[in-house]
Amino acid sequence: MTALAAARSLFDPAPGHLNTASIGVPPRPAVDAMTEALADWRQGCAEPEAYDPLVTRSRVAFAQLVGAPPETVAIGATASGLIGLIAASLPSDAEVLTAEGDFTSLLFPFLAQEARGVTVRAVPLAQLAGEVGPTTSLIAVSAVQSSNGAVVDFAAVRAAADMFGARVLLDATQAAGWLPLRAPDWEYVVAAAFKWLCCLRGAAFMAVQPQAMADIVPHGASWYAGSDIWSSVYGGPLRLAEDARRLDSPPAWLSYVGAAPALELLAELGVEAIHQHDVALANSFRAGLGLPAADSAIVSLQLDDAATSRLAAAGVRTAGRAGRTRFSFHLYTDQSDVDSAVTAIRG
Repeated sequence: MTALAAARSLFDPAPGHLNTASIGVPPRPAVDAMTEALADWRQGCAEPEAYDPLVTRSRVAFAQLVGAPPETVAIGATASGLIGLIAASLPSDAEVLTAEGDFTSLLFPFLAQEARGVTVRAVPLAQLAGEVGPTTSLIAVSAVQSSNGAVVDFAAVRAAADMFGARVLLDATQAAGWLPLRAPDWEYVVAAAFKWLCCLRGAAFMAVQPQAMADIVPHGASWYAGSDIWSSVYGGPLRLAEDARRLDSPPAWLSYVGAAPALELLAELGVEAIHQHDVALANSFRAGLGLPAADSAIVSLQLDDAATSRLAAAGVRTAGRAGRTRFSFHLYTDQSDVDSAVTAIRG
């Protein structure tokens, strides 16, 4: 059995799950770990300190997936919460360049800063790199667009940012887990883990490059961000960790119980193998509908009501986004899911 087949055998989705871009499917080791943890909690046997190694394992596995040193990775509960730390730390005269129609968990934290003088400028995704200029402080963009699966032009954005001295925040929520990317190439990489990373909602990560760390004010500083977690639960002075852990928020414990085995499975298999599998299925779906191949695991189509009704009747689970139907293909998707969707659409 190949490594890919072995990993796929650990998932149990009902046929027709083409909605990972909304909610992923956990592997059995994650479900088993959470079931055991729930039993401990129900029986009053859970110990807070026992969750710390699971947070550490999750941090290390995410770091491996994005090619970052673990000490540069902060943990949280949501992407918007982590992005909010960056937004609130911007100087009041900062200009943030974004893509029109990007996901609001990325946009809203910056738009909320406009009252104090931060400027947010939105341009079409295809024009993003060309719109970077001397007034641009930060480029904030999703690596993969939630609405249609469009992949950002990484090289062009990085080159434009370097030309004008701007920093880049990549929201990798729709990319981490299937699209190869290197966090050290970017100042900030943020991802919620409940989609392509196959975790429960409540786990999120942010890789921060050391040169950008000093400018982030730890507005959410808590006991869990302390230099020594269990000796910083009472009283001052402020004594935060020196590395990215200073930005941690207290973990949603059960989410990280499941996150550790899920992320370790993906990291062991490798993003390159997952990318090849996911994009091949998405392109098989495109080919079945007479569409050209693309570079994304997400496909967005304009379908009539009859086609969407046939998809639902066939048990194909998708999402309606931006007036279109969104299909997403991941590790646990197979050719039978593709064939069912194509047959239903073609009628």
